[in-house]
Amino acid sequence: MKKVGILLCMGIIFFQNIIVSAADDAVSEATAECIDCHASIHPGIVRDWQKSRHAKITPQDAMAVDGLARKLSSKNVPENLKNSVVGCAECHSLNPKAHADTFEHNGYDIHVVVSPTDCRTCHAQEAEQYSRNIMSHAYDNLAANPLYKKLELSITGSKTRNKDKIVYEPANAATKAETCYYCHGTKLKVIGTETRDTEAAGELDFPIIEGWPNQGVGRVNLDGSLGSCAACHTRHAFSIEMARKPYTCKECHVGPDVPAFKVYAASKHGNIYSAMNKAWDFKAVPWTIGKDFTAPTCATCHISLLVNTDEEVVSERTHQMNNRLPWRIFGLIYAHPHPLSPDTTVIRNKNGLPLPATLDGEFATEYLIDEKERETRKKAMQAACLNCHDTSWVKGHWQRFENTIEETNGDIRLASEVMGDIWREGLADFKANPFDEAIEKKWTDTWQLYANTIRFASAMGGGGDYGVYAGGRYQLSQALLEINDWLNLRKKMDISANK
Repeated sequence: MKKVGILLCMGIIFFQNIIVSAADDAVSEATAECIDCHASIHPGIVRDWQKSRHAKITPQDAMAVDGLARKLSSKNVPENLKNSVVGCAECHSLNPKAHADTFEHNGYDIHVVVSPTDCRTCHAQEAEQYSRNIMSHAYDNLAANPLYKKLELSITGSKTRNKDKIVYEPANAATKAETCYYCHGTKLKVIGTETRDTEAAGELDFPIIEGWPNQGVGRVNLDGSLGSCAACHTRHAFSIEMARKPYTCKECHVGPDVPAFKVYAASKHGNIYSAMNKAWDFKAVPWTIGKDFTAPTCATCHISLLVNTDEEVVSERTHQMNNRLPWRIFGLIYAHPHPLSPDTTVIRNKNGLPLPATLDGEFATEYLIDEKERETRKKAMQAACLNCHDTSWVKGHWQRFENTIEETNGDIRLASEVMGDIWREGLADFKANPFDEAIEKKWTDTWQLYANTIRFASAMGGGGDYGVYAGGRYQLSQALLEINDWLNLRKKMDISANK
């Protein structure tokens, strides 16, 4: 009891400090009750919130901001939320009937998992844009694609040996949650309740959530919505500064399959960021090129509202991450124009496979953006580049990048041609799983690792060693030779065996 008393006293003092720091003391009664306990139980959460913009401004005040500096995109918010800062209760008690994890907690109906639909209350435009983003569909785009499921199984599956053959069984839930679905997002489900003996309030009941914890970009939430705003705007600070720094994107884009961060870090842009970012303003809205920062981060190119020093809009803010991207350079199996729909499970190539191209590189064009849309997206991306580089530089960079797409797709076409011969000869089994034998994994390396690294090095760095010896052209060439030599050796062995 003495320990509990000390904790409660500390909580009251901490709670009082927080109330003083919040905007005009505009903390709702419900949030004040939350903080009264959680300030001592979860001081890290409360401190993060205390330093957040949510704790310092009400939606009513945010809606009063005019012009490009406005951060709240909804035209209106419910009356009961307008004049309180955005605290615990304002997020965790929204739309209670829609959330399967809603439970009674100290007199309030709250839910554990805050979803994009909750955030939509104030950030309607961002939530709508994100719903059109491939990331928001990342769970089903993997889990509901039978071919990708076979690739996933060959990597994360539980392995046993049966008659000299390695056999894969599906990974258990814990393994799945910390591998592919860590980033893609898990599917949440309430599977029961449990009673916990808490120091502050005695025994309390809580929902048991399958697939939790997770902050994956395509998480399937308990209100049916898709995604997690906290993937980039980490709770409970929800910082725009954090979302604009490349370490946030690094969490999922570090490679070697999607080597965006390591390529960026080694690029001239990354070099400037590393040396100079302490002098940059990552909180300014809009974000002014040349004033607030002098080299791009991931958010600069893909998300942020950018203006020049004349306050002219260079790039509109977007949370549909691909609308400045004409090409999807993550090879599946080839680099290809971006899909029309964020739900890529609808894609079928002319051979009926759920891939954006055939194995010989023919695009499934009816499911992909056309040349006109690619040109629109290219110009949207180049608009930011042209504020630091002249036209010849930007044009030359883009020509090299598209040359790299064509070259790497050509190399993968050749690797896939050899692999096709191996399957036709019956030396590997395409139908059972085209990814689970050693030679198939060698082929997979060519497009999932090496070609991807070459393309990212070209797109984000203009070349460099990641495109050559550090997982690039050298390794791609070596793997192609090894696949071809493997096939020729097996043919010779079969001829010798039949003599």
